[in-house]
Amino acid sequence: MNQIDQFAGGSDRYGLEHCDSRSEQDKFVVRVKELSERDRRRLLMHFLALNDNDRYLRFGSMLSDELITKYVQMINFSRDAVFGVYDNDFKLVGVGHLAFAPRDVLPIVSDATTKERVAEFGVSVSASARGIGVGSKLFERAAIHCRNADVDTLYIHCLASNQTMIHIAKKAGMEIFRLHGEADAYLKLRPANPASVMQEAVEEQVASFDYALKANARAATKWLEIMSSQPKKDDD
Repeated sequence: MNQIDQFAGGSDRYGLEHCDSRSEQDKFVVRVKELSERDRRRLLMHFLALNDNDRYLRFGSMLSDELITKYVQMINFSRDAVFGVYDNDFKLVGVGHLAFAPRDVLPIVSDATTKERVAEFGVSVSASARGIGVGSKLFERAAIHCRNADVDTLYIHCLASNQTMIHIAKKAGMEIFRLHGEADAYLKLRPANPASVMQEAVEEQVASFDYALKANARAATKWLEIMSSQPKKDDD
């Protein structure tokens, strides 16, 4: 399997810095932020907004709203890592779930590592944010996080018809194994180094600052909407 050493300059490599397919007004830089408990409601809103086909590709089966709600409620932020991309309207438009598990849980990769854990990556992107590298950026961040967490094997399982996931895997240098309508791939990662640790820290800091700006802008917009909707008092 191919190995990824560093993701320095990853934005240039994957062409993620600009949304060239959109108007100037809608362009935004893709920033990936690690999500936490406070983002659970927005996670649910993101998944519920996926149409039937997108749900099928993301989860491998057609999940009802009830099952998606249970899935979001069961996400363990202290065990797994969940990453998100917010657009300029403070809407969660991309989610990457990095689930850690003992290596013997995934037989296909159990012989590929001596580490105690491996990681499985799943991603979903809203229709409004496709074609601008959100999925690739989420994968890049997940790989860096794995390295820094002393996990050297990143695994993907998806439907063979999931062209978005297959595309991400191929760009990362993964070899795809297809069987009975499903696809598996894994990537060996090099150990962490000062550059990878620094890169993740800087990216998280920048994304957190971007998150705060968008949250404040959203709050200000709501406040202005409330104020403008209130009837004006007549002067005495």
